[in-house]
Amino acid sequence: MPSLKQAALSADKTVVIVGSSVAGVRTARALRTQEFGGRIVLIGKEAGLPYDKPPLSKQFLAGTWDVDRLTLLAAEDAEAAGIELLLGSAAERLDIAARMVYLVDGTAVPYDVLVVATGADARPSPWPVESGMHVVRTLDDGRRLADDLTSSSGPVVVIGGGFIGAEVAATAHAMGRTVTIIDPLGAPIGRILGEELAPMFNDLHRRHGVTTRFGEGVESVEGTAGNLKVTMTNGETLQASIVVVGIGARPNDGWLESSGLLIADGVVCDEFCRAADHSEIFAVGDVARWYHPRHREDVRVEHWTNASEQAACVAHNILHPAELRPYGPVEFVWSDQYDWKIQIAGRPGRADFLRLIGNLQGERPRAAAIYSDESGVIRGAVTVNWPKAILACRRLIGSEASAASALAEIEQLHRVGTVPSV
Repeated sequence: MPSLKQAALSADKTVVIVGSSVAGVRTARALRTQEFGGRIVLIGKEAGLPYDKPPLSKQFLAGTWDVDRLTLLAAEDAEAAGIELLLGSAAERLDIAARMVYLVDGTAVPYDVLVVATGADARPSPWPVESGMHVVRTLDDGRRLADDLTSSSGPVVVIGGGFIGAEVAATAHAMGRTVTIIDPLGAPIGRILGEELAPMFNDLHRRHGVTTRFGEGVESVEGTAGNLKVTMTNGETLQASIVVVGIGARPNDGWLESSGLLIADGVVCDEFCRAADHSEIFAVGDVARWYHPRHREDVRVEHWTNASEQAACVAHNILHPAELRPYGPVEFVWSDQYDWKIQIAGRPGRADFLRLIGNLQGERPRAAAIYSDESGVIRGAVTVNWPKAILACRRLIGSEASAASALAEIEQLHRVGTVPSV
């Protein structure tokens, strides 16, 4: 059996990675870190250098970070690592028989191994108007919204209370705008958190002066920038100068429709992140739907951490086909809203709420909510301003610890953390 340092993929081979966001960049870097000596081509549809997306709804939108701080892979770093950047033209078609990726500009890129890392696009607004409507998924999206927020006045309406919507609302409020969030669910990030924490997160927005209309929907949006009218399903209308739509994302897999790959809300893969029946094709990040060995089902995860960790696993499996590693992570995602850092591990939305440890009141809130399944195994956790607790919870979820032992460990962390220093 070859050692982990002895790459099974020879140095005369070419790995083509389609997608230049975090999943694609981390895959390219991991291949080099794991001593692949062959050719790596990184294809990106945007002309600019690869950049990080989470700050688009926070620091970049607020103007505290510039583009340079978002950069994931500088040109000189790519050159030093021997990563060829082919930017500014999207992939249009995949020919598996010829092992060729065709780009919109007519370029044909041959590969020995292909990594699909084309991510997800923002779900478009179902309410088309000429101007004043925004989504936040790309750098250009962030620029347009930032420009409108700084050059105009008037109320901002955010449709969608997920991560993007809640973060944009918090950022826009901090910039001095009057903000309303609308979502048919009863709480921000409601699909992940469930009902138990809804009052606490609703109160977070209200305490900071953001109007919340959770449990209500939008019928239509009409008008133009600076003079938009949002009609809700109860017949009420809201005036807005800007409307931001954050109603989810959909995998960018349309370019693969004629390829013969199995596509079902993403590229369907096995537990090793290999596309079904194609050992030379892998998928990583938001576009991958792979078989999760612990959950025993196909999953697709739109989290930054997942893209980064999956990339390392994919790189290993490309280089060591005789030593394949299944990918079965504990989900982890975070969100910065006002003075709260919200961190989520596992699947709290699919488990039963057990207990809240700590306190979400006062000037320094810090708490952890623990979730378990019916057999008494910890399955999820949500923390606020408590990094040590979420690290412990993620480890406990991964080891399938009992909820009772998890509660005891987090309660001990809480006791230690609240003991005054001498």
